[in-house]
Amino acid sequence: MATYLVQFTYTPETWATLLQKPQDRSTPSQELVQRLGGKLLGLYYTLGAYDGIALLEAPDDLTASAVSLAVKASGIMKMNEVTRLFSMDETLEAMRKANSGAFSPPRV
Repeated sequence: MATYLVQFTYTPETWATLLQKPQDRSTPSQELVQRLGGKLLGLYYTLGAYDGIALLEAPDDLTASAVSLAVKASGIMKMNEVTRLFSMDETLEAMRKANSGAFSPPRV
């Protein structure tokens, strides 16, 4: 399975609801990811540009996209960015494959 990083920011309305009634959002997040064929590895809240991140495994990009779209459709997010992560083995394989290709840089 591939690994994905999801960076998210809640809407002000979502934060107002969560402050009024604090909730553990990892359970519904895990349930959604499992229903769509993946596994939630962790849900974390952060300081900085995003309110939090989720790490998940999914069998393919379409499944990861489906998770993202389902969350976006709920209306609770202001921002939801998904990034495919590559393991070191996958990166080394990509490097070896790239080495077999030739790319000509611009010439003056």
